[in-house]
Amino acid sequence: MTDAPTLPLDSQLCFSIYATSIAIHRVYKPMLDELGVTYTQYLVLSTLWEADGQTISAIADRLALEPSTITPAVKRLESAGFVTRQRSASDERQVQVYLNPKGAELHAKTGCLTETLLRRSGFTVPEMIDLNHKVQLLRDGITKAEV
Repeated sequence: MTDAPTLPLDSQLCFSIYATSIAIHRVYKPMLDELGVTYTQYLVLSTLWEADGQTISAIADRLALEPSTITPAVKRLESAGFVTRQRSASDERQVQVYLNPKGAELHAKTGCLTETLLRRSGFTVPEMIDLNHKVQLLRDGITKAEV
């Protein structure tokens, strides 16, 4: 142990990112509730909007989550009619997830999330893009340092 002084919370980047993430979730929650999905389900759908027909493992990798976290979200999305799950014909261990028309149509309704975040943040679009890019570089640097 060292006797180094502890930084105040607001000076710790990890806390600022954590608190910002919570604030974003609070902004998104009422809109996502209205759309009938949770935040995790929204992330799964966003992954499928990028490329439909992904495996549970591929979705989990894209979201940096465990498949055991994704599976219940996908099952609830299937029950709500947003997606369909199918066992892979070539490898029965793999479950592929496909958007249903209801899931595909939801994409157009999610623009309100970005619009609200921009309005509430006071950032311009270029400022938000720049911040997002810097946060991604931070994430990538930390992730690469783990290996």
